[in-house]
Amino acid sequence: MITVQDRAKIRRAYHVEGKSMRQIAREYRHSYWTIRKALDSAEGRPYTLSKPKPAPKLGPYKETVERLLVEEAELPRKQRYTTRKIYEIVAEEGYKGSESNLRRHVGRRRREMSRPKVYVPLAFDPGQDAQVDWGEAQVVMAGGRETVQLFVMRLCYSRRTFAMAFPTQRQEAFFSGHVEAFHFFGGVAHTITYDNLKTAVRRIMKGRNRKEQERFTQLRSHYLFDSRFCSPGAGNEKGGVEHGVKYVRQNALSPPPVIGSFAELNELLRHWCLAEDGRQVARQTETIGEMFATEQAHLRPLPANDYGCYVSREVVLNPYCQVVFETNRYSVPVEKARKQLTLRAYPFRVEILHQSQLIAAHQRSYRRQQDILNPLHYLSLVAERPGAFEHAAPLRQWRSEWPPVYEQLLQRLRQELGHPYAVREFVQILQLHQDFAAEPIVAAIEQALQDNLAHLAGVTFCLHRLLDPAPQLAPLNTLPQPQLANIGSPTVPATQYDQLLREVAT
Repeated sequence: MITVQDRAKIRRAYHVEGKSMRQIAREYRHSYWTIRKALDSAEGRPYTLSKPKPAPKLGPYKETVERLLVEEAELPRKQRYTTRKIYEIVAEEGYKGSESNLRRHVGRRRREMSRPKVYVPLAFDPGQDAQVDWGEAQVVMAGGRETVQLFVMRLCYSRRTFAMAFPTQRQEAFFSGHVEAFHFFGGVAHTITYDNLKTAVRRIMKGRNRKEQERFTQLRSHYLFDSRFCSPGAGNEKGGVEHGVKYVRQNALSPPPVIGSFAELNELLRHWCLAEDGRQVARQTETIGEMFATEQAHLRPLPANDYGCYVSREVVLNPYCQVVFETNRYSVPVEKARKQLTLRAYPFRVEILHQSQLIAAHQRSYRRQQDILNPLHYLSLVAERPGAFEHAAPLRQWRSEWPPVYEQLLQRLRQELGHPYAVREFVQILQLHQDFAAEPIVAAIEQALQDNLAHLAGVTFCLHRLLDPAPQLAPLNTLPQPQLANIGSPTVPATQYDQLLREVAT
């Protein structure tokens, strides 16, 4: 068999240089028929066997293999023949060859018999359809590589995409992604397509029927959209958003961004999604933003209130004024402590309530066996028990971070009042954090130390003076009213008052 280059040389020698076939055969050392085939066609013909290769061991059993492959097409998908099963059947009939040889033959015949997957091109009406999917991405957060979960919702008509990162794919994150996406789009698509997510589907029924999770049905009812679920394993039924997850990961998060928090990451994703409005998708005559302007008018309006994206648990207060959720302990204010409480876990925060009244809120931790303590929750208890000040865990954690001026104030108080009274006074000053921001309190303490007012009343006075300084009064302008010009100036000489006083005395 000759190469394309050899074929080109033969054809040029014959048709351009005028050499005979005998001379070409002598110079290039090819047979007459090889040169004849090169002159007949510049492309050549694909190599084909003149007769099938002999298969002395498998050959007698190829008909049996073919029959089994035809039969399995009628069997249930999960109960079709494996290659091992086919080998056992033909071995019982006397096959003595290797299993690997049979495996190659079966694989080749299955590829030849299978029909390639083909799909119907789809078109969507404005505002009618959206698709939702999850994906994973890598980011650098707080100095380390971390895997985040990407929630992506894509409008099918305009291709406008919303992406948001969460620490988890739990139901509260799933719902929160919907609420944020609806606000991003300014409306709700009439039908949303999903995989068979456990956060939405309790049980897969026959055909397209699904038994939904109750809270997911509540979400749908709140925003009045319909749900559609793909057939199991048929990701192509929502291929738009599956491609969208990959597109977000490769374009918005490549290389992995260096960020400090999920809030910063989600702000980055939001800006990227907005910038995508200027992109024009292939085979579309308008940009994403222009098509979305048409689509937005067809979306369902948002309800007056957002759906509550949380999971609720009844919790019991422990002796350390804490409640436990997912192995983590969250503190509760001592003065608001009740035995039975309700905990609401949102994707990024935890709220603790008593009879629907919010009494504490914390940033949610996804680590295990953590103590999430707010030192302000324990100040009133420490004021009652000043001996616990040095060893109170919430205060030790806070003390390692607060400004040095706090230690200076505590030292001054101890010098003037002694230990127990100094601690009580200092704790009362710390309680100002319950009503005021940290920065003005620090400035007030610095001013109180300078003015020798190192006590609660002094710090409070300096704080209010910083927050509400005395107004500066402008001088009275009397030019428009001349009759007021002499107000405040004495018009009677002082000698007349002296004379009056002498007359009164006599």
